Amino acid sequence: GHSQGGAAALAAAALAPRVRAAVVHVPFLCDVPRAVTLTDATPYREIRDYLAVHRDREEQVLRTVGYVDGVAFARRARVPARFSVALMDDIVPPSTVYAAYHDYRGDKELAVWRWNGHEAGGVDDDAAALDFLRATLAG
Repeated sequence: GHSQGGAAALAAAALAPRVRAAVVHVPFLCDVPRAVTLTDATPYREIRDYLAVHRDREEQVLRTVGYVDGVAFARRARVPARFSVALMDDIVPPSTVYAAYHDYRGDKELAVWRWNGHEAGGVDDDAAALDFLRATLAG
């Protein structure tokens, strides 16, 4: 799905020196502390359920998931990126995408799909991503 690709793109943009551009469609696992309060989607629901039983482990859990939080990768990334966010997405809360986008350190653009869910822009997103990659990698 798009979200795994988006999260992986953030990690690759931050950590892989040979990556020259990133397509970050509705990235999953961004701003996890906020996401667990906004959606019942897995795995956020699992984190919330775990913390409901293990109330004393909140700091440890949030610190641990911070190692894979897309916002941390966004802060390290410098390559040009094209993000997309879907405002009706109940799997990846839009505010968590905005958190990664705002903290992204490289040149960036954002496609906003007002009326779409987790599919975001679908084939339109894919076509725009190809145009972005052609333009970015041509130089």
